[in-house]
Amino acid sequence: MLHALRQTSPGSREVPTVRQTWPSLLAKIGAVLLLTASSWAQSGKKQVERPTFRVGVETVFVKISVTDPLNRYVTGLEKQHFKVYEDKVEQGITHFTQESAPISVGILFDISGSMKDNIHTARNSVVRFLESGNPDDEFFLVTFNQKTTLVQSFTHQSSNIQNQVSFSQPGGRTALYDAVYLGLEQIKNGKNEKKALILITDGEDNSSRYTASEVREFAKESDVQIYAIGEEGKLGYGRSEIQNIVGLTGGRAFFPNNFNELDYYIDLIHAELRNQYIVGYAPSNKNRDGKWRRIKVKLEPPEGLPKLIVHAKEGYYAPKN
Repeated sequence: MLHALRQTSPGSREVPTVRQTWPSLLAKIGAVLLLTASSWAQSGKKQVERPTFRVGVETVFVKISVTDPLNRYVTGLEKQHFKVYEDKVEQGITHFTQESAPISVGILFDISGSMKDNIHTARNSVVRFLESGNPDDEFFLVTFNQKTTLVQSFTHQSSNIQNQVSFSQPGGRTALYDAVYLGLEQIKNGKNEKKALILITDGEDNSSRYTASEVREFAKESDVQIYAIGEEGKLGYGRSEIQNIVGLTGGRAFFPNNFNELDYYIDLIHAELRNQYIVGYAPSNKNRDGKWRRIKVKLEPPEGLPKLIVHAKEGYYAPKN
């Protein structure tokens, strides 16, 4: 069945109980929607399988988002619908869950001169995201122009972030890669298992000390998903660089035509973080060689669902003795 996450006010979401068919919703793209696969599954709910840990056994956890062609999040899939491959070798899934767990989030907020016309809209969207959180979520804020600043370290008080964002004034150049690098450093301090960075910018980098390749390498070493929202037409070459960095982590990049669409994409990111699957496996390759292991997640969904898209990190570095 399909459920629409109807937005009533910033930070609040109501899930209607009306059941709707796939064809009747094809035209309703304006709302953030949630597609539930439970109607294709057998009747009766199965007990959620919680992650457990065994001493001496290394487990790789992969956070997975599943969407349909209209960017709607698909919930209700079960363990048997997923296959995980490491370096093209299928792995046995030992842990599987889907739940709305607390998150640790870093906001990377562009205050360069090019943001002058969009700063008010961007502030409101950040506030919207923060107000949609739960009490166990934690946030930090990095602002950047030619200088990157950790304005607020991790806090459960989202009002602190809101106040800091409200007083941010645009000006200067854009050290985008430096901001992402600082965010990757800070996110390590997060206390929640689920971690994410959200980058809001309207221009490409022109002032960083770090290069895109250095940021990519750091991202590969970090167990964090990066999401980016950048204005279409202003990023140029930087667009592909952002997509490459974000794709490594299992996050996504969005490029609206203008920042008036920012709330829609902020809500998409919020819905994704709240509707992810977590899959765990003990790698069949036991070598502790520090090498990059490539991960591929494939779906075998129930019959009747449209073509689905999987978003997951591309790999990890094996531990090294």
